[in-house]
Amino acid sequence: MAEKNVSGPPVPTARSTKPVSEALLNEKWDRAISSLLVRSGLGFGFGVIFSVLLFKRRAWPVVFGTGFGAGRAWEEADANFKRGDRPMTSEGLRKTRP
Repeated sequence: MAEKNVSGPPVPTARSTKPVSEALLNEKWDRAISSLLVRSGLGFGFGVIFSVLLFKRRAWPVVFGTGFGAGRAWEEADANFKRGDRPMTSEGLRKTRP
């Protein structure tokens, strides 16, 4: 008979994990880029709507809306990077310790 090679449960191998500070920085950059895309897209959309409905298809409402959205995302990201590692709630308010 052939011997069966029975082994125990697999031993977990050590994964190379990123430092906590690098993970926080990556999370902030991800949030900043996604916010830039969303807010610029919304500004672009509102600019197109206002351009078609109110301003006789001029280009400036589209540029203004896109710039406004990008600027708002920039300010939010700047505040997020300057804030450091202070925890925030989902409503944008700081958590206070009891």
